[in-house]
Amino acid sequence: MRIATTVILTDRTVSPVRLARALEERGFSGLYLPEHTHIPVSRVSPAPMGGELPEMYGRTLDPFVALAQAAAVTERLHLGTGITLVAQHDPIDLAKQIATLDHLSGGRFTLGIGYGWNVEEAADHGVEWRTRRELVRDRMALMRALWAPEPTAYLGEFSSVQASSAYPKPAQTPRELAPGTPLHGPRTLIGGAAGPKLFAAVADHADGWLPIGGHGLTESLPVLRQVWEAAGRDPKSLQVVPCSVQPNPGKLAHYADLGIEEVVLQLPSAPEAEILRTLDGFAQYL
Repeated sequence: MRIATTVILTDRTVSPVRLARALEERGFSGLYLPEHTHIPVSRVSPAPMGGELPEMYGRTLDPFVALAQAAAVTERLHLGTGITLVAQHDPIDLAKQIATLDHLSGGRFTLGIGYGWNVEEAADHGVEWRTRRELVRDRMALMRALWAPEPTAYLGEFSSVQASSAYPKPAQTPRELAPGTPLHGPRTLIGGAAGPKLFAAVADHADGWLPIGGHGLTESLPVLRQVWEAAGRDPKSLQVVPCSVQPNPGKLAHYADLGIEEVVLQLPSAPEAEILRTLDGFAQYL
């Protein structure tokens, strides 16, 4: 089982460069970073973990800039977002950022995407909350048109792009979305809670699921696999990567029994010394 990590990096934590080097030196497989552009102080949306929202959420580094630094100082470490708030980006600009990072890292990038929880943050980006899932699907389709090997136009409900020259292309080779239909771009995992809408989206336009916390997988995985196969997807190609996991030996053994091949462990949002102590504790799982 591959053991990756995730952390909220801020202007007060360990730097991306120092963390990436420490992870690769110790044999961890990857680094996933979350995203918040800003946190409106009105705080209408409840914190996802309950209680007061920690200050670090409003100090989060841009994940693409931070991961580019990590890519530049490593050779094997996989890099990912957990998650990118696709609805809050211009899709043409985002497609360029993603393709560039995957190209420069030699195909080491995983695009974790999601729909968000902070209504007021999304509203400042002009996102209509009730249609955010449809917006994300639309923007993913536009980006895949730009990642296609030949100039490909896209006309969707929310956005469009002309057939264009758009380089670099992502380094990762296309997978099969359905027989005869390639899926262009980096490995894409959709984050979120188990449910019909989420599983339909995973089967429709992703490589797999990024469940936060990893709870309830015994019940959820058979349902997702059924939806996946009903959509005509190859049963062997589904990837499920539990993220933000607080590990113990029994939990990781259970994931292995479920056929899970990668787990993302949660690091504290902290200075370098505390991060290194945590990594040394996690080394027992490598």
